[in-house]
Amino acid sequence: MNNTRLVTVLVMLLSAIPGYSQSKEMDRLENAGKVLSEILSVPEDIPRDLLNKADCVIVLPSVVKFALGLGGSYGRGAMACRSGDNFTGPWGAPSMIALEGGSFGLQLGGQATDFVLLIMNSRGADSILASKVKVGAGVSAAAGPKGRDLSAATDVALRAEVLSYSRSRGLFAGVSLEGSTLRPDNDANRRIYGRKISPRDIVLHEKATPPPAAKLLISVLNEKSPKNLSKGK
Repeated sequence: MNNTRLVTVLVMLLSAIPGYSQSKEMDRLENAGKVLSEILSVPEDIPRDLLNKADCVIVLPSVVKFALGLGGSYGRGAMACRSGDNFTGPWGAPSMIALEGGSFGLQLGGQATDFVLLIMNSRGADSILASKVKVGAGVSAAAGPKGRDLSAATDVALRAEVLSYSRSRGLFAGVSLEGSTLRPDNDANRRIYGRKISPRDIVLHEKATPPPAAKLLISVLNEKSPKNLSKGK
């Protein structure tokens, strides 16, 4: 058996062990909190005005490109929302999320890349929480504007349901994710919370207790953006 096959078999065997799988998900949650904390500590990265109007935030640490046909990418992370049906409460427990497909990996030189996505309205959040959705089709999306001054942001960006940002090799920028898909990672949620539970019940209805690994992610959001300042909320 060659080395590649051996590694693949070992990963499959370890993934079948419940404790190992749960540990991997906890690591993803912790890394999501670290990535968001680092990015939000730089005022020139994600404009605070936009964060204050977001209903949800998705953090995908270390998304990687894979070689398949014309190329694609795959990553897993966490989605946190302001609690309550109207997204007006404090940030609650996260639901795990997966990003798949798309050719945006080609733009990033094949490097592992961190993504932060702002979900700007309830329609975008509901679509992502409900099922697999294609970015740019099921939900409108745009590369997120940067900096303190939003006057340079285009109407397309300001009307988008999803604003996306990337960080690779220390460089931070808005990036288009059109053509990729987002979906709830229900298996990961079951491993983290110990039971089958819907993403909406986790993030909006407070029917799950946040695990310790999510402490940094939730505390950073509640510190940096404690209130939803979008119109009507």
